[in-house]
Amino acid sequence: MVRRGRLMGLGVGPGDAELITLKALRLLQKAPVVGYFVAKGKRGNAFGIVEEYLQPEQTLLPLVYPLTTEVLPAPLCYEQVISDFYDEAALQVAEHLDAGRDVAVICEGDPFFYGSYMYLHDRLAPRYEADVIPGVCSMLGGASVLGAPLVYRNQSLLVLSGVLPAEQLKRRLAGADAAVIMKVGRNFPKVRLALSELGLDKRALYVERATMANQKIVSLDQVDPQSSPYFSLIIVPGEKWQG
Repeated sequence: MVRRGRLMGLGVGPGDAELITLKALRLLQKAPVVGYFVAKGKRGNAFGIVEEYLQPEQTLLPLVYPLTTEVLPAPLCYEQVISDFYDEAALQVAEHLDAGRDVAVICEGDPFFYGSYMYLHDRLAPRYEADVIPGVCSMLGGASVLGAPLVYRNQSLLVLSGVLPAEQLKRRLAGADAAVIMKVGRNFPKVRLALSELGLDKRALYVERATMANQKIVSLDQVDPQSSPYFSLIIVPGEKWQG
């Protein structure tokens, strides 16, 4: 009977290749198969982080997204299209697992923090041995390069998706001690307006591609709404406390 392979979700950090953990690096280099999510015609951010660590004998398994935007013309439904994609990706990974090959699926940031790996995990972990190795997530990479402590003492941190409707963003931010807004990108004008209406725009800090080679830090009023990338985030740090 062929031994079934082990599924591994490896967090490889926010962009700086030196921010991958020792454990993730060890398991990555031992894995016979390395899976990674990628847009069609692209190299993939997670792949770019680990490329220098890969071995020639490893099998690469690109899992190519069918689309890169959540806004689709009718009658197409993003949720259905992307769900079907994850179903197919899970089948591709399962073929290797059933053949007895371990598969390391790499994920920028942390696999369970807005990570694409989690959708494979939900589909495959009930049937296969699965290990998840945490990684440095983008909001922590962003806080570090911005030099911004997130929360002091008993403050709470709110993490929001910039995709949320404007009124939801504003309502949730209104009661937050500190906040991180992910997936800014084309949602930047909506997010900036919500922050401005709440008087939080002066505290808010913006960074694109934190810890990556093309990292960019600018003030909120200098951001070009037309060029804000998907890998951008806004941090509203907690009020400083002199301990």
